[in-house]
Amino acid sequence: MAQALYRRYRPDTFAHLVGQDHVTDTLRAALDGGRASHAYLFSGPRGCGKTTSARIMARCLNCAEGPTSTPCGTCESCIELASGGSGSLDVIEMDAASNRGIDDARDLRERAEFAPVRDRYKVIILDEAHMVTKEGANALLKLIEEPPAHVKFIFATTEPEKMLPTIRSRTHHYQFRLVPPQVLRPYLETICQQEGVQVEPGVLDLVIRAGGGSVRDSLSVLDQLLAGAENGSLPYARCAALLGYTDANLLDEVIDALGAGDGAAVFTGIERVTSSGVDPKRFAEDLLQRLRDLVICALAADQASAILPHIADDQLARMKQQAEQWGSRLLSRRADIVEEALANMVGATPPRLMLELLMGRLLVAGVAESTPTVQPTPPVAAAPQSRPTPVPAPVVSQPTETSTPPAATPQPRATQAAPEPTPREPQPATHATNANFTAQWDRIVDEAKKLSAIAGAIIRDAKATVSGTTVYVSLAGPLASRLPANREKIEQAITTVMGPGWTLSEGAPPADPKVPAPEAAPHPIEKSQPAPPHSSEPAPPPPEPAPVLEDPAPYDEAPPMPEPEEDLPSEDDRDIEAPPPPGVPQVLSILGGTIVEERIKEA
Repeated sequence: MAQALYRRYRPDTFAHLVGQDHVTDTLRAALDGGRASHAYLFSGPRGCGKTTSARIMARCLNCAEGPTSTPCGTCESCIELASGGSGSLDVIEMDAASNRGIDDARDLRERAEFAPVRDRYKVIILDEAHMVTKEGANALLKLIEEPPAHVKFIFATTEPEKMLPTIRSRTHHYQFRLVPPQVLRPYLETICQQEGVQVEPGVLDLVIRAGGGSVRDSLSVLDQLLAGAENGSLPYARCAALLGYTDANLLDEVIDALGAGDGAAVFTGIERVTSSGVDPKRFAEDLLQRLRDLVICALAADQASAILPHIADDQLARMKQQAEQWGSRLLSRRADIVEEALANMVGATPPRLMLELLMGRLLVAGVAESTPTVQPTPPVAAAPQSRPTPVPAPVVSQPTETSTPPAATPQPRATQAAPEPTPREPQPATHATNANFTAQWDRIVDEAKKLSAIAGAIIRDAKATVSGTTVYVSLAGPLASRLPANREKIEQAITTVMGPGWTLSEGAPPADPKVPAPEAAPHPIEKSQPAPPHSSEPAPPPPEPAPVLEDPAPYDEAPPMPEPEEDLPSEDDRDIEAPPPPGVPQVLSILGGTIVEERIKEA
């Protein structure tokens, strides 16, 4: 029977450990410098080399040429502790998941008191150390704090936070990490070459993805695939079907259909996905992974090949075309939709139904992205209104005694041209009237709150009045003193809603001065002289005075309050009787009663 790959290729030295250079370099330096600690704590995800490193550490400590970072591999201790070796009596390896009680801790403490049988140190490796009970950990605490000179402790755990802080504080803690794909891929390629199997492009990517960065898990997946290899070859289609991943060609078809907005092709592809036995949730995960790669292609451009070295050149070129077709904005939006749908693919809802609804949302998102957005038309400034200035009526010259008035030709009044009013200087254009500004006040308050909570609180209850392009606010209370410090933010909020050109001022707007009424035109001085006898035609009537136009009241001017009426007595009012004198009469008037006897208190 063949031995598993993760056991067959287990490292025997720190130099062969994959992807943990930050730990191995430090441990090798400590061994070579003679600074090895009495207790170590190795933590990290499963399958990343914690227990393997503990065995290598024991091998380095007990090597006949050691302690050294490079064990010789020929002494009895190195041979016994190598991969496939029988093990050493001086290296105690325990699984804390099954030996976790206080009795096991006491037994381990008694065994630690004895000197090593042959080697230099008695090394105790405690795997899954977080499973030890609180009582068992307390029983080991004193031994870990002050161990004998010949005892070395190495704890390995995936959850170091569950261990007693008093034990963690007495160890050198090294954190192991998951191995990145660019480090794990060459290692897997080397193993495939040693096994004599040729794998198609993309197979190792599926293995690395299934392993999730764990070397042991990746080797287990690869071992499963190599078991089904035929004629020394491992095809991609078989590996994808065996691991449950979506075929790359099918995924490309769905991506192209989504980019073209072809709903029929999208749902046909979904039918092929489900009929091939792919889990809908797994397909959504593959789609999200592909969208992530497309986002990198869209944003990294020519550097995408360096960021995605595991993707073949032809596949990368096709992905770049898809990224250009979609655009980074649409890719990011659709990735958010897929991620949200993945979180909802739980419960009693059929996964296929959720997947089809997801495809519909992606299609709708693409249609919404391609539809041009109509920008709202900014408000048009009100046209300046000019008010005519009244012109005084013309003055008719008075005829003298010596001159004869000329004969006047009467003309119809309708044909007389009225004097044209002289326009006043135009007022500055305003962006909105008081009514429009009041309707937008809530939006202005919301914009101010986004900039500053204090600015929103200042203008929330303020009384605002518009005059030209200036907003006058009237404030009362403690917030009035904070207006100067928040003036710019309030003006920014007003500009965001109403447009540029607005300023803010405190107080009431200045009163609009009234236009003075023109003086009445002087009438001709009437003389007692009679009209000339030779004039039979009536004289033209004097012109009527021009009407006086008054300025309208300013926006914030309130109508005059009626004066209170004087409260005068009327005939039907009831007469007010004078109150009785104080003393007994007043008591009788209020309480009633009859005087029975009067007594005078003697002094």
